Amino acid sequence: MSSRRIIIVKGSPREKGNSSLLADQVATGAKAAGAEVESFYLHSMDIRPCDACDICHEKWDGCIIEDDMQILYPKLQEADAIVIASPIYYFTFSAQTKLFIDRWYGLETRNGNLLAGKQIGIILTYGDSDPYTSGAINAIHTYQSMFRYIRADIIGIVYGSAGDAGDIQKQPALLEQAYKLGEKLAKG
Repeated sequence: MSSRRIIIVKGSPREKGNSSLLADQVATGAKAAGAEVESFYLHSMDIRPCDACDICHEKWDGCIIEDDMQILYPKLQEADAIVIASPIYYFTFSAQTKLFIDRWYGLETRNGNLLAGKQIGIILTYGDSDPYTSGAINAIHTYQSMFRYIRADIIGIVYGSAGDAGDIQKQPALLEQAYKLGEKLAKG
């Protein structure tokens, strides 16, 4: 039996930010459960906005924009599960995460989105003490609507408050939730 493939995308501008640290815990749990895990740090990648040219919908040969989404498209399609980690910036997920997701438009086909059927994990961190006042709930609702449309299943959402970089390390219960999400995604 081949191991499950999990792709983790980190949407924080801080490489070692709190959402990234939780994403690393997901990776650790998934690897311990036998999955192949590959992580991508979106802030260091060249991902440009969608041009709305619709060439991708005329015949799906992929997006014509030559940037790092060309690396990510096949990885996303081959993955059994996708984990998206982002801090909450101005009441929703980060701009890096939004750019990445907007380019999924190129994965739409006449038969549906090429990510349909994938298992999804969500990681969110925020500086406020509450998911409502921080805006995390906005990101959660967006993810729920988006993945319902795509027909992909959100397997788990791990979220919590962490103001300063590294504060998430002081929350063993949250770190454990992330680890267990990794295990769950690895087992399918």
